[in-house]
Amino acid sequence: MTVNVGTLDRYLRAALGVVLLILAFASGLPLFEGGFVKYAAVVIGLVMIVTAAIRICPLYSIFGIKTCGM
Repeated sequence: MTVNVGTLDRYLRAALGVVLLILAFASGLPLFEGGFVKYAAVVIGLVMIVTAAIRICPLYSIFGIKTCGM
């Protein structure tokens, strides 16, 4: 697979992933105390962090999107 996630996209994904994990584990908001929303935020947050780290987004590959400028 080729790199398809650019620098700005990478930083935004990492930030969103961290925010979702903080909301899920440390926010104390009633919305995130339920099972589904909490676990969905954790899964989406981890996916965002992993795609930012490896710079490959499978959905971008399917749709032919590249934000890396190569």
